[in-house]
Amino acid sequence: MTTETTGMRTWQDPAWRRSALDWAGEQLGRTGLALAGEPEQPHVRSWSTAFRLSLRDGSVVWLKSVGPGSAQEPALATALGRWVPERVLVPLAVEPERRLLLLPDGGRTMRDVGSRAAADWESMLVDHARMQTEVAPHADELVALGVPDHRPERLPDLVAELVADDELQQAGKPDGLSVEDRDRVLADLDAYAQLCGELAAAGVPASVQHDDLHDANVFVEDGRHRFFDWGDASVSHPFLVLLVTLRFAARVLQLPVGDPALFRLRDAYLDQWLDFGTAPELRELCAVALRVAPLQRAVTWRRILRGVHREERAEWAAQVPGWTARHLAPGTLHGAA
Repeated sequence: MTTETTGMRTWQDPAWRRSALDWAGEQLGRTGLALAGEPEQPHVRSWSTAFRLSLRDGSVVWLKSVGPGSAQEPALATALGRWVPERVLVPLAVEPERRLLLLPDGGRTMRDVGSRAAADWESMLVDHARMQTEVAPHADELVALGVPDHRPERLPDLVAELVADDELQQAGKPDGLSVEDRDRVLADLDAYAQLCGELAAAGVPASVQHDDLHDANVFVEDGRHRFFDWGDASVSHPFLVLLVTLRFAARVLQLPVGDPALFRLRDAYLDQWLDFGTAPELRELCAVALRVAPLQRAVTWRRILRGVHREERAEWAAQVPGWTARHLAPGTLHGAA
């Protein structure tokens, strides 16, 4: 794993900014476009930043850069733009070595338009599942492009590496994984591996797994959804995507744990996979996937934070042990367990 790190002081460094913006200007110039006015930098996070660039023709484009923990994003976004261009935000240009993406303006997100009806989320999940089924034949190609391989057969080893991480333990610190929780996860690894084996054997193919699919990462126009922000993504069992999405849906729609509306969202998503099993079989498989998912999410957070300057990790340090510990309480998942 790379030892390179980036963070907010990287994105705000004048030399880095100048180099990145010069690249964007060069790419625009090749298509006859030119910048107008000063760039805005509305998004600055430890793991990524984005500039809003106004053009002389009155349009807007975006320059995004991601840290080493999201190094797959330029190649992944480009590949998805080839395979499913109508379902994603297609980059105008990328620079994988510097992890830069030049993107068109995607319009308004679900969050922007206030998608607060269950039907809005159901439609989005249907479109996302259809995209995953279309991308599934390319899973091996995505891994070859450098997209993290979180397929079920790989997860037990990744989790074992996770809980052995000394930084994760942070002995005595309130945001570290407790010794008790670590030991419980370790004791459960054989059972976890069995669940992963069930997922691998069931026949639903691996595909792109966004791992942070919510209303702010989906553009919507005339009922058409386009997905973006692939910094957390991996190649994994597709059903794991529901872990984050159902939690956000419950929050936005103000639904309690176990609400029937959440099960209807799940089932709308699963119905797109009926070529691979009956509805009852898919529901059972989804329950397994959502028991596997919290530790997979912890693996993703660990990867992201290992690419961030050490002094900038503190704000988010609780995410990895938090998701790790959540594995021990699967019944808390919103309507999905």
